[in-house]
Amino acid sequence: MNIGFWMCAVLVIPFAALGIFFALLKDRAACFLSGFNMLPKAEQELYDKVRISKDMRNSCFIWTAVMVAGALASWLLTTYAFIPAYIIWLILFFRDFHIDARKAYKKYLLEKEDNRKDAKLL
Repeated sequence: MNIGFWMCAVLVIPFAALGIFFALLKDRAACFLSGFNMLPKAEQELYDKVRISKDMRNSCFIWTAVMVAGALASWLLTTYAFIPAYIIWLILFFRDFHIDARKAYKKYLLEKEDNRKDAKLL
């Protein structure tokens, strides 16, 4: 049994499913993101939910590709090929990780006249 293959392969399905989920639901899927769903509804309207969903979809599909590559490398080359796959995934994951929801979603603020004033209040 190749443990490296299974350690990567087991994550392919949830990452792909999440990517499909965000692709299908588009802007409605943004409310399932941690931190964003805790913002008040009025403040959520200041953000581009479609772009948030697209970025999350793309991240999930990139994570899927990394794990598929790790699974294939573990199966074809060496069992320990899962280690670089997990390191790459951790780097990609923590690159977009923020404790503060407003900081995490700041780049998605809509650029309307009314929103600029509201964003300064945040």
